[in-house]
Amino acid sequence: METIVSTTSGKIRGFTRRNVGTFLGIPYAAAPVGPARFELPKPVPMWSGVRDAVEYGPDCAQTPYPPPIAALFGSECAPGDDCLHLNVWTPDPGGRGLPVLVWIHGGSFTRGSNARALYDGSAFARDGVVLVSLNYRLGISGFAAVPGTPLNRGLHDQISALRWIQDNIEAFGGDPGNVTIFGESAGGMSVMTLLASPPARGLFQRAIVQSANGSAVTTAADAGKVAERLAAELGIAPIAEEFGRVDTKQLCAAQDAIDRDLMRDPDPARWGNSVVVNGLGLMGFLPVVDGELIPAPPLEAMVNEPSRAVPILAGWNTEEFRLFTIPTGVAAGISYDTLPTILSRSGIPPQVTAAYGANRPQASAADVFAAVLTDSAFRNDSVRVAETTAATGVPAYLYEFAWRSGIQSLGACHALEIPFVFDQLSKAHTLTGPNPPQHLADEMHRAWVDFADHGDPGWQRFDPGTKLVHTFDSPQSRDVSDPRGDELRALRESRASR
Repeated sequence: METIVSTTSGKIRGFTRRNVGTFLGIPYAAAPVGPARFELPKPVPMWSGVRDAVEYGPDCAQTPYPPPIAALFGSECAPGDDCLHLNVWTPDPGGRGLPVLVWIHGGSFTRGSNARALYDGSAFARDGVVLVSLNYRLGISGFAAVPGTPLNRGLHDQISALRWIQDNIEAFGGDPGNVTIFGESAGGMSVMTLLASPPARGLFQRAIVQSANGSAVTTAADAGKVAERLAAELGIAPIAEEFGRVDTKQLCAAQDAIDRDLMRDPDPARWGNSVVVNGLGLMGFLPVVDGELIPAPPLEAMVNEPSRAVPILAGWNTEEFRLFTIPTGVAAGISYDTLPTILSRSGIPPQVTAAYGANRPQASAADVFAAVLTDSAFRNDSVRVAETTAATGVPAYLYEFAWRSGIQSLGACHALEIPFVFDQLSKAHTLTGPNPPQHLADEMHRAWVDFADHGDPGWQRFDPGTKLVHTFDSPQSRDVSDPRGDELRALRESRASR
């Protein structure tokens, strides 16, 4: 059955199936084509008549994931110019006052799409939540420090989408005063950044951070170094006019070349210390501290402005970094002889391995590396944002996702929790294995619904004394006080002593 809704730009036609209204590919900003590729998002031109919103819209230009990762997640994407759009799933377009969840996808700020099967929002709508998923500019288009153009264009896109939601979500039954943003990996890093961004203030009331950190930003000077290397790769002068003449296929090829070069030789002298350390030697294109949209690194900004705190749910997966070491073959090159050098490249003092190794006497060097990087890249900042938020008196909740994939080599790896959160296990067997526990998806999905609805996921809030973490697992989840606290303390002490 078709359903028509009026937005600020014109009427759109979606469809309703199984009591869920679905509207796909709704533009929230004008297509960033030609010179506009490197400009701030502009308003959507008004249209007459009724615009169809029954198919996913184009994605920002990107290349597919490498084969080992694509085999797990798929690599479906349909790049196109009109990529600044969003999708809405709603239980009742004619309703009022429904909680709103806004999903920001991950992908290292260079890949990803709101059209992935795992991000289908119908289960949230089934359970009374309006789910919005958005696209934003990625890689060079969204985050390269192209001289003479605004920085952080991809984050400006996200804020533009949040403003669109404020102006339009009531037409879909949603409450603009009850908006929760959530994201995973680069999407979670985006959430952290939006928490600290003055222009985003008032556009959401709660936040969920999945497997991210508040440190993945770079300085303008270091971002400029990456842009210079990018221009050299393209054979152009590092100016906006020259970048604007390059077609998207060339931009994507150069972007991939930069990422490969960074991973092969993560020398801070070439790339800048903030790119190498904050980007973990994996990401060449990061949000930039510009003094305006991002006044300071997100966690630092949260400490400096406690009045900006909102209720937060944050967490990590127990073995995040196995995704980046096992399928890619990186683990085979990690030994106890090479471990100190590899850790130093990520800005981690080698002596930290003593605590992790002592707790894992039978573990390989690759397993210890994955445990240290999991905590350094994801767990530490999740705990820090909870500590920072709780210190203001605002509720904060922590979780750990500990269930291990049916694909044994992956363990409880990065992104494994997503199909459980969205209750889309049937679409994730390449990641979860053939028999993931539905009861765990029921539990986790309900926690996200409840947090969006009334700010309580169902366990005790974080307290600096007990440091309680809700651990999602099967056959049974549990509350744990300060899990593996000795390791996290060792990591923090090693950093403080640098």
